[in-house]
Amino acid sequence: MGYNKPLPYPNSETKPFWDACRDGILRIQRCSDCGTNRFPPTGVCPACQSDRSEWIEASGRGRVFSWIVVRHPVPKDVYADKVPYVVAIIALDEGVRMVSNLVDIDVDSVQADMPVTVRFDKVTDELTLPVFVPADGADRGS
Repeated sequence: MGYNKPLPYPNSETKPFWDACRDGILRIQRCSDCGTNRFPPTGVCPACQSDRSEWIEASGRGRVFSWIVVRHPVPKDVYADKVPYVVAIIALDEGVRMVSNLVDIDVDSVQADMPVTVRFDKVTDELTLPVFVPADGADRGS
């Protein structure tokens, strides 16, 4: 059976991000005028309102800012065999936050400020999703 979870739909603003993920690179936007990093991608800088931006390669390193443990599968037919799982807000080293799954960890071992690194999971021929895993040396639990 193929990947049956909901998928993002790349658009003109997000296509460079998804193309980079497919190539195993995490990219974020940087304002060409004031240098502010931003994610998610937008057409206008929230700091200076410039419409000029560039895509930069992020390190893929960050820390858990916040998280939830999903224990009830909704919709049940899609997630019944996936719970529990972690949805986290990752504070990237570049100063932006990204929502993603935190994987390869006991769900009860997640801690605030836990160091994590990105991993890319190819879910379809067209789409690769960034997920995060505990960084080397971080406690993964049992």
